Amino acid sequence: MGKKPYVVGITGGTASGKTTLVERLPALLEPLRVYRFNCDYYYRYGQRLTTVAPFTGIEYKEANVPEALGLKELFHDFEEVCEGRTEEEYDVVLIEGLFVLYLPELRNRLNLKIFVDLQSDERLIRRIRRWIPLGQTMDEIADRYLDTVRYRHNEYVEPTRWYADMVINGTLPDKSLDILATYIKADVARAM
Repeated sequence: MGKKPYVVGITGGTASGKTTLVERLPALLEPLRVYRFNCDYYYRYGQRLTTVAPFTGIEYKEANVPEALGLKELFHDFEEVCEGRTEEEYDVVLIEGLFVLYLPELRNRLNLKIFVDLQSDERLIRRIRRWIPLGQTMDEIADRYLDTVRYRHNEYVEPTRWYADMVINGTLPDKSLDILATYIKADVARAM
């Protein structure tokens, strides 16, 4: 069994900037070896979970609940990386997803917990820009967001802000990234 890496969990609402943060952070952490772990890869797209919107009664395919993930596989793979049981050894693991701070199986393994904050109107605009090129209409995106996504955010994501060690502005100013990278490097150095 190899050495255990320093584990950073990153959560926030849909389109808040979690993935962008995880994409930009490794370059700032060099020469540390960083493993990026994206919970989106564990969505069970083949299984049809549905939800009924509380006010409109419209049924939607549901992806904004923990049960939409293959949790057994997610927990197994996360454990393997955290315990250093991979072919390569990593100094830092960055795990990002909607439920990173919600699920105690993930949250309790984290050395540092980050919540990416962004106002709901900006998250909606980012969602529109993401999904229109993939074939959804403006009405489909807006209806789904208003009918289910915002409720799931309030149920599962927003309350986890209180677990966070640090809240970062989702517009990702360079200064926030620099501060975060400096802190992680210092904490990793202290642990060595």
